[in-house]
Amino acid sequence: MLVVGELINSSRKAIGAAIEAQDTAQIQQVAKDEFAAGAHYIDVNAGIFVGKEAEYLKWLVKVVQEAVDAPCCIDSPDPKCVEQALAVHKGTAMVNSISLEKERYDALLPVIAGTDLKVVALCMSDEGMPETTDARLKIADKLINSLVQNKIPLDNIYVDALVQPVATNDSFGIEFLDAIQAITTNYRGVHTICGLSNISYGLPNRKFINQLFAVMGIAKGLDGLIINPLDKAMMASVITAETLAGRDNFCSNYLEAYRRDAFTF
Repeated sequence: MLVVGELINSSRKAIGAAIEAQDTAQIQQVAKDEFAAGAHYIDVNAGIFVGKEAEYLKWLVKVVQEAVDAPCCIDSPDPKCVEQALAVHKGTAMVNSISLEKERYDALLPVIAGTDLKVVALCMSDEGMPETTDARLKIADKLINSLVQNKIPLDNIYVDALVQPVATNDSFGIEFLDAIQAITTNYRGVHTICGLSNISYGLPNRKFINQLFAVMGIAKGLDGLIINPLDKAMMASVITAETLAGRDNFCSNYLEAYRRDAFTF
């Protein structure tokens, strides 16, 4: 399971304030905590700062990579900001995200084409958010084929089938899960990823819902998550689900987690 730590996001009040104050120590501590908890990529987002996003995004990349030996997930809808952040990034970054929205697609494709970047391919188009499995697959097919044609290796593509709140439509959970299974089955070598917290929006006990949804996703083939890695119950659920799904040779990851008390929470 590839884990992207989601905490360095300017939409979070404390992080937004730390970015604006250029509080290096606070940002670096969050990055260190996420990395120690098992994050493979550290998401960096400065999206609330209109006019300053690129400047702050570059600062975040530099500050995070000074603190941890990990790549960043460059999280911005603005291709120009993504390009500037990539210019200061060390190693292979992840770009979050390209979609079939024409303006976004046309602007970002030249930045990622022919590179070794990891790319989140978001199942969204100018027609809006897909609600069914078939609608998601239609977008995923176009995105995957286009990225491959533009020399992005299958192994670098992470399809985000777009989680939507089950409180607004009781089919949204199963439609997403079925899409994950179909993508995993039909596009061998392509990965899947999601930020799953939207599933519980508007409902109580959100952490519990998110944990169960992660487990259900893993059972369907989900192999990437954008989550809070400091949530020990979530991480324990992910480790255990991968073991039960046959993705943990001789249960070695589960046993290693048990030895370091990862199931104490």
